[in-house]
Amino acid sequence: MSTVSFHIANLLEKMTSSDKDFRFMATNDLMSELQKDSIKLDDDSERKVVRMLLKLLEDKNGEVQNLAVKCLGPLVAKVKEPQVETIVDTLCTNMTGDKEQLRDISSIGLKTVITELPLTSQQLACVICKKIIGKLTVAIAKQEDVTVQLEALDILSDLLSRFGTILHPYHAMLLDALLPQLNSGRQAVRKRTVVALGYLSSSCGVVHYQKMVGILVEEMRKGLQTGHANTYIQCCATVCKNAGQRFAEYLNQVVIMLMDACKVTDDDELKENTLQAFEVFVTRCPQEMGTLGHIEGVLQLCVKLISHDPNYNDDEQDGFNPLNEESMDTTTGDEDDDAQNDEDQEEDEYSDDDDMSWKVRRAAAKCIEGVITSRPDVLLYVYQNVSIMLILRFREREENVRCDIFSAYRSLLRSTKPAVVSIHESRVTGLPPSPDATAAVQALNGQIPQLIKMVQKQLKEKNIKSRQAALQLLQELVGVLPGCLSQFLANMMNGILVCLSDKNSTSNVRTNTLSFVYCILSSHPAEVVQPHIELLLPALINCASDSFYKVTSEALSALQVLVKVVRSSDPTCREHPQAELIARQIYPVVLLRLKATDIDQEVKENAITTMASLLAHLGNYLQSEWPVCIPIFLERLKNEITRLTAVKALNLMASSQIVDLDLRSVLSEAIPVLSSFLRKNQRALKLATLGLLDTLVKRYGLMDPALLESIVRELSPLLSESDLHCAQQALQLMTSLAVYQPQSLESTAIVCMPSLKILVRSPLMQGAALLALMDFLRALVKAKINSFCSTRLLGIFLEQEAVTTPTKVDIATSHHKQSFYSLAKCISVISVGSGPTEALNVASRFIGDLKTGNLTDTQIVIALLSVGEIGRYVDLSNLANVRETILLMFSHPSEEVKTAAAYAFGSVAIGNLSAFLPALLTEMKQQPKKQYLLLHALKEIIAAQQTVDISLYTENIWVALFAHAECPEEGTRNVVAECLGRLTLANPETFLPRLKSALDSPSNLLRTTVVTAVKFTIVDQPQAIDPILKNTIGEFLKSLADADLNVRRVALVAFNSAAHNKPALIRDLLPQLLPQLYIETLVRKELIREVEMGPFKHSVDDGLDLRKAAFECMYTLLDSCLDRLDIQTFLTHVENGLRDHYDIKMLTYLMVARLASLCPSQVIQRLDRLIEPLKNTVTLKVKANSVKQEYEKQDELKRAALRAVSALSVIPDADKNMQLMEFVAQIRSSTDLQTMYDSVQTDSTVSSNEVPMNVE
Repeated sequence: MSTVSFHIANLLEKMTSSDKDFRFMATNDLMSELQKDSIKLDDDSERKVVRMLLKLLEDKNGEVQNLAVKCLGPLVAKVKEPQVETIVDTLCTNMTGDKEQLRDISSIGLKTVITELPLTSQQLACVICKKIIGKLTVAIAKQEDVTVQLEALDILSDLLSRFGTILHPYHAMLLDALLPQLNSGRQAVRKRTVVALGYLSSSCGVVHYQKMVGILVEEMRKGLQTGHANTYIQCCATVCKNAGQRFAEYLNQVVIMLMDACKVTDDDELKENTLQAFEVFVTRCPQEMGTLGHIEGVLQLCVKLISHDPNYNDDEQDGFNPLNEESMDTTTGDEDDDAQNDEDQEEDEYSDDDDMSWKVRRAAAKCIEGVITSRPDVLLYVYQNVSIMLILRFREREENVRCDIFSAYRSLLRSTKPAVVSIHESRVTGLPPSPDATAAVQALNGQIPQLIKMVQKQLKEKNIKSRQAALQLLQELVGVLPGCLSQFLANMMNGILVCLSDKNSTSNVRTNTLSFVYCILSSHPAEVVQPHIELLLPALINCASDSFYKVTSEALSALQVLVKVVRSSDPTCREHPQAELIARQIYPVVLLRLKATDIDQEVKENAITTMASLLAHLGNYLQSEWPVCIPIFLERLKNEITRLTAVKALNLMASSQIVDLDLRSVLSEAIPVLSSFLRKNQRALKLATLGLLDTLVKRYGLMDPALLESIVRELSPLLSESDLHCAQQALQLMTSLAVYQPQSLESTAIVCMPSLKILVRSPLMQGAALLALMDFLRALVKAKINSFCSTRLLGIFLEQEAVTTPTKVDIATSHHKQSFYSLAKCISVISVGSGPTEALNVASRFIGDLKTGNLTDTQIVIALLSVGEIGRYVDLSNLANVRETILLMFSHPSEEVKTAAAYAFGSVAIGNLSAFLPALLTEMKQQPKKQYLLLHALKEIIAAQQTVDISLYTENIWVALFAHAECPEEGTRNVVAECLGRLTLANPETFLPRLKSALDSPSNLLRTTVVTAVKFTIVDQPQAIDPILKNTIGEFLKSLADADLNVRRVALVAFNSAAHNKPALIRDLLPQLLPQLYIETLVRKELIREVEMGPFKHSVDDGLDLRKAAFECMYTLLDSCLDRLDIQTFLTHVENGLRDHYDIKMLTYLMVARLASLCPSQVIQRLDRLIEPLKNTVTLKVKANSVKQEYEKQDELKRAALRAVSALSVIPDADKNMQLMEFVAQIRSSTDLQTMYDSVQTDSTVSSNEVPMNVE
């Protein structure tokens, strides 16, 4: 006998003991064993364990019974099929038996078994389902015993939710068993039947679904006439919730029936169920409800029923007029408010236990919220017809209903945020915003006075839940419209102070209030908030001393912003007249928290930041306290837990433009500590430390050179391509040292030079990091440090290239193309920084070296690029043969040299247009074989038109470009298009009409060039062309329907560019553009051709690039124009892409993941159709004889598909979708897929948790 079998036998023996404690401990030990993955039972042990556990279900001790039931869960996954059948048979028999206690425990056991059955064991599940179903249907039909019925219905619901598709052969039988139960006299039976039918609807076939819904709709029609329709309404809502779009074909008749019924009935339950059904309809089938025209009708019904309160006479409702000036008056005194509150409280005391009308009002509020969240396109209608009533109902007497109404209005505010953002963007871009967005925001602004009047009453309510809801609403309002409470703050202060100071206020209320105060202080102008500071301050100080850490932390955050309001860094804002008194009141409470070491981490960090803010803004009033509090920052700097916060705080103080804080007393001790931070492995700490050191060098000028040298020595490891942002910060610090304390670099900068030489050769060295390096070299040359004169610096950077004495080995292989440009820019900065004479000498030496012809290709490229960069800033026209030497390189055999020559020619021309540009245009006419290179040279000139005036030559340039716009070579046409686009960007009035007229050309090539040119006029920054382009871009995008494939492709690319950079250009055109875009996502058989490659035939899809461009455009629209998309139509085309080519699959997997987070309610309706193609990808096997690249490609595809699955699995209620859960279980049952899936989930968790660090 094995060790496991022996151990199990011992436990089974103890389970027969007469001592209940022995039985309990033995059962507990058995459960522990069964939960181990490694346990393996032989057949005999399986039978004995199963028999014993089933026996223990009848144990007299309840605790032993409960443990035995728990053991069944892990047991079914460990034993073989016959034993599982035995368990199920016994439990089913017990469940329908006469013993009530055994019946209950067996029901729990069956539920446990069903829950724990592995989804991957389809065969076992089929067997068990077959065993259970017959007995369950009999039990359900057993009218005389309701308890058995209820338990059977519960178990059936669990079974259908997990194994609905496996039960397909029994769906007809189940339907026949369930539908009669909807007429049961027991409400509990009807409710459980509705749940079971909901699960059945999500997995049954079309025939059974149509039969089910047909019967439900017909019975509902009869029930509405007889007054027994509530169950059928609930069932229709549940079916729609589970089956989603399948219910769409019945929506119209159901909605019309229910609308008509609500107009004539007085039955509150019917009204409640109708509204709940409408909420499900609008959230599960939002598009269909809109298409059928029911959204407005639903909202009108909700507006009517949200005030349905037949037992309460609301005089204010009848006289309410949103435009009435008296109702808008927000200057009501506190006495009037208190009197009104007393009156309201007297009215609230009225209570009627039989009054269920509050459920109708709550359902109406939830339904309104459902419409707002699922149909953002009706935002303006809601503001015009619904929101006023919501505001009025803030005085609702039932607390739960009132909170739901607040929640609905908060959803309305969240839906308004995109409209506010689009209006803000329009101010930046100069493009007109959407009329609906403008009207919605104007409507919200108009309602704010009445909203504030109604909400501020809730702040003084004794009801805590209402206070919290009101505060959350106000915070949402301020988040959507910053500064909107300016004229109401005086009236709101009393309510805010009540929330902060009332003894009945919970810590949650105070936390919410402090968070709201923080929002007010940070989003309103200082002059608006300053008059109320003296009222707020005592309450904030009191909260900062609170014993609960959350309250203290929020209070410190509010004080941190408050001191910025008292004395703003904006010179136009006046200082608060009591600034000194305020500073002295805040200082002691913050100091107490700053000194404390036994407090919560969050409070520690906020205390450090708040004290830093106090000193940075009001420190001159606390000068006598500097010796006390500044050394504490040094202590916090040495503490590993608080060091990052302390670094940021010191930076805040050192960079203050208001107070000249003297930190010199701690610098000698702080700088070595800061230097050590540069060696730490904490990136955020390194970045913050570099920022602080940069500020200290700029602020305090001369410091001990020895201290600074220790810093410089630590910078060399940071100058690496592995973290370019860190390298950029380090270079900025070195630049500041070169400007303010150059002597510190004299002996130590040489340590950094090897790192700089490696860094400049990195292909990643571009953008901000390269500019930082150039600034450092410029400052170093200007500092005139003896050991770093321009000659030596040039020697350092050209040491390997040795242009004047070529090396024998060409090191082109060790360089990336980008590194040549970076190196040339550095050489230019050093040369030009030393003066025009030195720059000319360096350029002359390079030209001389080029003439010798003894250089390697790498040396020629560096020489040409360096001459070009120098020529941008210094006129080289007087250098002998400079033009001829560069043009000669156009004939060089190396493509790298040719490209460098073109760049050099264009760059040199920028330094003296009159000397070089006419010659360039002449060369374009005379040298047709060099057109591509000459066009690249011309592109450099056009790209620099912001710094150099080319207006005298634009006409000639335009003519020269159009002469090459129909070139057969796509590369040449792309360069021409970019040049045309950049010229049009500078002079849109002249050139945009010319591009538009060229669209009528019969030449496909010219149309391709013109549409591509438009793409280059769309940049992310506001431009003068934007208003003109908005009126004409529709004409260019009509090319989406062009007969030529290439024209359509470049039109899609231009569409994508507009959607990404300036969505306002195309938002209003989407109804016309989207159908054409969706057409291009379809596979066209006429574009697929077969190519013979020897004995093999290979399919070539000429439409692949077109489809890829279309899907890329769809992905962009998700981010920029989501509110204008019909998500269901969008999803249909995404589904098609899931079965397309590799590249398109990768794009659509990204889209599925994005849609899962943006539109979960719509995606969950289509889960079944999304899962099938994902499953096909994940389970696809690569052919055995495939090359390594095929394996890698398939792995990448699987990883992308698993990312989509991971995103789908976190959608709310996704765990109720059986197909998805089966798929996830299948993934987890495979070791390889499980590893990959876990890796994907870890990556997504890390990326979602990453928050950009705010380094001040």
